[in-house]
Amino acid sequence: MKNIIRTKRIEWKMTQEELSKKLNVSRQTIISLEKGKYHPSLVLAHKLAQVFNCQIEDLFIFEGEENIDGSCD
Repeated sequence: MKNIIRTKRIEWKMTQEELSKKLNVSRQTIISLEKGKYHPSLVLAHKLAQVFNCQIEDLFIFEGEENIDGSCD
């Protein structure tokens, strides 16, 4: 799963440290998120979306086998 957290953070002129404090996580967590080495919990993904005033889907890009066929009925 790819994400645009680093891009958004830079757009918002925020350091990794500032973002980590807003989310109450370590700077290392932010580094891992930005590198795609850590997939956040739904709660953390929601908090990220709140910080950047966007939808969770705007931050995370699902590719290949991560996607499923079908829809919510």
